[in-house]
Amino acid sequence: MIVDRETLDILPAADRLLAAAAGGRVLEEIDMGDISWSNELALHLVELKTNGPVAALAGVVDRFQENVGKANSLLGRFGARLMPTAMHPWMDPHRETRLWPHGNRDIYEAYNRIFGCQGHGWSNVQSTHLNLAFCGDEEFGRLHAAIRLLLPLLPALAASSPLVDGKASGLLDTRLEYYRVNQRRVPSITGSVIPEPAFTRQAYEEMILSHNYRDIAPHDPDGLLQFEWLNSRGAIARFDRSAIEIRLLDIQECPLADLAVVSAIVAVLRAMAAERWQPFARQAATETAKLAELLLTVIREADRAVIADRDYLGLFGLTEAKLSAAEFWQAITEKTMAPDDPYRPALDVILRHGPLGRRILKAVDNRFARRELWEVYVRLCGCLAAGEMFVP
Repeated sequence: MIVDRETLDILPAADRLLAAAAGGRVLEEIDMGDISWSNELALHLVELKTNGPVAALAGVVDRFQENVGKANSLLGRFGARLMPTAMHPWMDPHRETRLWPHGNRDIYEAYNRIFGCQGHGWSNVQSTHLNLAFCGDEEFGRLHAAIRLLLPLLPALAASSPLVDGKASGLLDTRLEYYRVNQRRVPSITGSVIPEPAFTRQAYEEMILSHNYRDIAPHDPDGLLQFEWLNSRGAIARFDRSAIEIRLLDIQECPLADLAVVSAIVAVLRAMAAERWQPFARQAATETAKLAELLLTVIREADRAVIADRDYLGLFGLTEAKLSAAEFWQAITEKTMAPDDPYRPALDVILRHGPLGRRILKAVDNRFARRELWEVYVRLCGCLAAGEMFVP
């Protein structure tokens, strides 16, 4: 998020930032070397992403952190800075939202006309997207089966949005609750957030994409939204680039924390896709409804959610009858993540102190006056600028 440097109110200045980086021209995407910058739906957001796929995660954090510094330096010229976490704690989206007004804005205008993009679920949600590559139907099926099973437990690591409208929402991952319902006018677009059990491209197109395209058509006469990215499940197949994109991750306090979460997820998915604990057929047989129900619990309670399903835990090689989500991640990372993984110390902070949403609530300590919230989020801005973990 781009915010005023002093007040931390949102500042719709992404066009000014991108113009400053491009020598004065407002561009929608700028190549900054290993990292590229681009606009988003709302004018107070900027996206940083790897400039194409990377073969390994080692070193990626340094590239992101360097670009955070570059962006903050440019933003400083007009009294702004970057702020982390998945939701601004006191933004009024109905009053403050400004959509990207430049260039290829037809898609944004179509979304706004159909869904109304002034609410929290559209303009006050920041996430980390993880794209994992596959080659052909066999790899797609294995990867999709593994991702479906792990999706419900991702907020236990990544939840960073416990506050909205200046108070606690009662959920650790409020962003996902808004994400879950923000396109309810066309329910098939999001479905149950957990994808249906489709393990070939043909099955995926028949079970998911064809329904998306059919149901949006009456609202989209010009066909602007008839593309794979219309699908808004928690993980979506991008056959156009042979990848599955995981969308459930709240953004963290700094790139180090984001990469720690991503590294833990990748380690587990590699083991699952290799059938380390259970064969593909068993992984693929898990019902969507059961996974969706677990996701709702983890959205609410994050690390303290209880998994009381021995069969589900067995899919990950765990023999306990019941575990908290925190205990699950502690156990599974011991099995899959190398002790010398460069992101392990940062992940240990999350495992020891809870996801960022839990740490934010501890720091706020039931004090929701603007000054108290400002003090916590100033610290979070400092963590982003310095590349440091937030510990209350």
